Amino acid sequence: MIQNSLDRILEAMARLRILVVGDIMLDRYIFGDAQRISPEAPVPVVEVSRETATLGAAANVALNLHSLGVTVDLWGVLGNDRYGQHVQWLLEQYGIPLLHVPTTTEARTILKTRVVVRNQQLCRLDVEDPPVRYAPKLPITIDWKRYDAVIISDYAKGVVTQALFDELVVQAHCSGKIVAVDPKPKNHIIYHDVDILKPNYSEALELLSLQNIPYKSLCDALFQKFHPKNLVVTLGKEGMLVALSNGTMQKVPSRAREVFDVSGAGDTSIAVLTAAYAAGESIETAAYLANIAAGIVVGKMGTATVTAQELRNENKFESRADLVTP
Repeated sequence: MIQNSLDRILEAMARLRILVVGDIMLDRYIFGDAQRISPEAPVPVVEVSRETATLGAAANVALNLHSLGVTVDLWGVLGNDRYGQHVQWLLEQYGIPLLHVPTTTEARTILKTRVVVRNQQLCRLDVEDPPVRYAPKLPITIDWKRYDAVIISDYAKGVVTQALFDELVVQAHCSGKIVAVDPKPKNHIIYHDVDILKPNYSEALELLSLQNIPYKSLCDALFQKFHPKNLVVTLGKEGMLVALSNGTMQKVPSRAREVFDVSGAGDTSIAVLTAAYAAGESIETAAYLANIAAGIVVGKMGTATVTAQELRNENKFESRADLVTP
């Protein structure tokens, strides 16, 4: 992607306002070293050196958009606890509004704590309540005139229900807005009629209750079941599949790089993909840029974001020059 084209895309992104709806989490990291085994049990003793916390899940999608210069609002649920307060504090630091849904005393804020020893994740500790407690009441009221697109970031923790999804799609499309969704199969939602559907390969198979099948058959089956306008299937180190409803399909290969942590790469992908598409780019160009962005964040430790300058630094090739037919 030539540099002046990228600058034009980033400038167009900076004029957007995007709404993110979904499950909000706090990602906490405990870093340390382990040089001995506990006398109490056959487990390593971790000497903690530092702790950090950052926005996760839908909040990380919002943070990625913010890092690219996009104006973003976040719609979701927090528990009335210290972790929810930390999330609100982080959102305030970045200037990302949390809209419509107050904190709840019925459930705890979702917390993912990762213990990292010498750049390797030792274990993860999860705090969450039954998802049904998180489901917001309908109907929801959104001023769609403010937005160019909505991203539905579903982590199957209870915020995104079929009723909520259906209402968002109807409201957004009646207002002429783009709808993009990052799905979770175990939520058993029919993610129908969206502008961008972005599962990873294993999620795509699970959405269809199928085993490994050829890429073309996979895409055809997803279009038949969900009727998206555009389909992007992320393939990890193999890149992305980009398919259109007219049957055309292309593959965006990944560049070779050292992978430190894949946490949040999907959040980065859906954020960049939607922003570039909402800025007027083709889905192929949007996927090309999202693929570069995802490659940047997997080279970082922990849940991470990508900045406009990092995209400029990585941008070495002409737009869509390495799209291939799978």
